[in-house]
Amino acid sequence: MNRLNQLFDTKKNNLLSIYFTAGYPALHATLDIAEALEKAGIDFLEIGFPYSDPVADGPTIQHSSEKALENGMTLHLLFEQLKDLRKRVTIPILLMGYVNPIVQYGVERFCKKAAEVGVDGIIVPDLPMYEYEAMYSKHFAENNLSNIFLVTPQTSEERIRRIDELSNSFIYLLSSSSITGGNLQVSVNIEDYYKRVKAMHLKNPAIIGFGISDNKSFSKACEYAAGAIVGSAFVKLLGTDGYLDKIGRFVISIRP
Repeated sequence: MNRLNQLFDTKKNNLLSIYFTAGYPALHATLDIAEALEKAGIDFLEIGFPYSDPVADGPTIQHSSEKALENGMTLHLLFEQLKDLRKRVTIPILLMGYVNPIVQYGVERFCKKAAEVGVDGIIVPDLPMYEYEAMYSKHFAENNLSNIFLVTPQTSEERIRRIDELSNSFIYLLSSSSITGGNLQVSVNIEDYYKRVKAMHLKNPAIIGFGISDNKSFSKACEYAAGAIVGSAFVKLLGTDGYLDKIGRFVISIRP
């Protein structure tokens, strides 16, 4: 059982996760930001590793990836930075990014390094489910890493149930099929989608992401899922002066 499993065993609702891009706004800010977020009271954390073609990301996270790459962030450097992760941060940590840099790094090697530095799970939006099952699932299992699958309003019930079978922590429920950064607007269709997934009584809890930016959208997401993930709104904060001192207030504005 890793830290994610322990978290979901002990806390069933109102969970808050924050996403940010490693190497942004400064190359060596990763652990400082992670530590500040834990002190502010979030439940778990997603650290994105930058990629030159982040197709699912909106302009805010795209900009952070571009800047991080310009700053010199690489997977090699990120793992070097994360060597001291567990000296400073105790909450569950996920890495999030695209499959291309993982394959270039070597999937088996990537999983081993992630486990060595204390990472609990991986989110790879463009990793096909069949590839994960056939080629990579053993590397995740051998290193006690959870693979987090994404579900959209267009995902069939059959696929959702298969995702639930393959998952062992939570399912990432996208509020839309669009890019990150939009505001969560719960239309009748989206509400039906949330209700449909909730009525399936999956064994894994759902966490809603994309468009969570304030207390209103966070609270709305928590009506249908165990919690929510804030990404673009936090990355915007990191682009301002004195961002470390603002993190506590930001978290309180999402979940008072």
